[in-house]
Amino acid sequence: MNIQRESKLPTVGRGGGGGGANRFKPGERPRDTRGTIRRIIAVYVQQKTAIISAVILTALSSLVSVTIPFYTGKAYNAFNIITGSLDRPLLINFLIIIGLLYVANWVIGTLNGVITLRVSQILVRTLRRGFFDKLQKLPLAFYDTRSHGDIMSRVTNDVDSISTTIAQSTTQLISSVITFTGSLALMLALNVPLTLVTMVCVPLISALTAFITKKSKPHFIDQARNLGALGGLIEENIMGLKTVKAFGRKNRVLDDFSEINEELYKNSYNAQIWSGLMMPLFNVINNLTFTLVAITGGLLALNSGVTVGTVVSFLGYSKQIGQPLNNVAGLFNTVLSALAGAERVFEVMDNTEEAPDAPDAVEPGANIAGAVGFNHVSFGYELDRPILFDINFKVEPGQTIALVGETGSGKTTIVNLLTRFYDVTQGKVTIDGVDIRKYKRQSLRRLYSVVLQDTSLFSGTIADNIRYSRMSATDDEVVAAAKTAHADEYIKRLPDGYKTLVSGSSDTLSEGQKQLLAIARVVLSGSPILILDEATSSVDTKTEKDIQRALTSLMERRTSFLIAHRLSTIRDADVIMVVDKGRIAESGTHNELMRARGQYYEMIVSQGAYEDAV
Repeated sequence: MNIQRESKLPTVGRGGGGGGANRFKPGERPRDTRGTIRRIIAVYVQQKTAIISAVILTALSSLVSVTIPFYTGKAYNAFNIITGSLDRPLLINFLIIIGLLYVANWVIGTLNGVITLRVSQILVRTLRRGFFDKLQKLPLAFYDTRSHGDIMSRVTNDVDSISTTIAQSTTQLISSVITFTGSLALMLALNVPLTLVTMVCVPLISALTAFITKKSKPHFIDQARNLGALGGLIEENIMGLKTVKAFGRKNRVLDDFSEINEELYKNSYNAQIWSGLMMPLFNVINNLTFTLVAITGGLLALNSGVTVGTVVSFLGYSKQIGQPLNNVAGLFNTVLSALAGAERVFEVMDNTEEAPDAPDAVEPGANIAGAVGFNHVSFGYELDRPILFDINFKVEPGQTIALVGETGSGKTTIVNLLTRFYDVTQGKVTIDGVDIRKYKRQSLRRLYSVVLQDTSLFSGTIADNIRYSRMSATDDEVVAAAKTAHADEYIKRLPDGYKTLVSGSSDTLSEGQKQLLAIARVVLSGSPILILDEATSSVDTKTEKDIQRALTSLMERRTSFLIAHRLSTIRDADVIMVVDKGRIAESGTHNELMRARGQYYEMIVSQGAYEDAV
């Protein structure tokens, strides 16, 4: 197994709409634009009927908008300035046509908006469901090598970028292209000289967009960087608030916050000032074009016989022709940023899932005794950096094995291989003599009950969290498990007892209380193999002794693995294995290892527990 260990932090400030100052905000750029676009199209094809409808409606809306100035000019031609007469029927007809065009444009625009929003939200739901389903299938190595915040950012911000930003930007881009092309075609059909005058705005808007983007881009980059730094400072200080208060670091934290916040203010201010100049200057160019068209149109009407209606049409187009250019300029950064977000989502979706069950994999039998064997097992998270070397041992059913050693020696890695969170590089791990890779993975893990040092609670009641190991358990069985784990007493003191709501981020329970709930889960599960990874590290000595007495009968019927450092936890184990630098340095009972005066002996002496140990 070759695992690239890397730290990937979430990108701050991704996404956003194409309007306002945010249109010039630079984002992360995709590495494979064409490939990402193809994959996005494949995702959108799932809603092809709605997408096609939205595109058609967008095109119709744009065409309607283009024709309104044309018919407005025709309506003005109903007035004959030379004779002072009015063709009322012609005027009424064109007014009706213009009115119907405005109504049609409103209906089409509203319907298109509803369809686009519906498609966006359906795709949000579909992508998040697929993304979360993928997360359940990825190996533990994926989570060990990535920031959890980065994964959360992908499933929230980046999925939104695909489903909303790209969907809306696509329709806006189609609308801009059709509006510009249609307007240009009709203007050329009406009058070429006036068309050339109207198109003066194109190079001016292009130059303005390039200038503003160049000036605002560095400030937006600094803004994003400082926003990320500020978010990180806020997060770590909220999580470590007790430590901040305990060490009296409040003033220093406030100073750090003020410094970053001041930098963020300056960057945001400059970015918004530069990008905010766009619309006023754009209006100046529009008004300049309008003025040039009006003057040129007046001269042509006097000298070349151009009708007033034609001039009026061009005045409308002069206001309309620049908007698509501005929209496309604003969409550029937004779309590229959204494509980068899509690429990050697809990167996770492309990760290799946990190795599938072997074709001949079987369900573990109902009478698994719990004999465990490690046969010449070697393992490394990276192929060129092994962690375990030729691990060999056998555990009889019902035995208790204590794994001790320095931090990083490989104790938890042995447990990870036993539970098949990782697959061995060499050798094999067996249960009742069968290679665990011959068992179906989901069924295999039902053979284990695990209590980790860091206890995970899930949103729900206390009873729900205990029942997590066996969802079919009755209320009486839940209470009985809590009593065995010595959790019942404190649970009854809670406001709603077993119905008290908790969550993973809740700080209403102490670490010791959370561990008692985790031990109650183990009691309830009834699995033949028990794994305790520093399971009593957060409880007081009295509670630890109570738990150990309660678990004694359970461990007599189960094969148990203990990872611990306290002498009181490990001394009664059937076998104590000292793990040192990925090897089993020595093993035996407590008395045998003490007499050997090896590493175990030195560990006990270093703890100052020699008198208790003899």
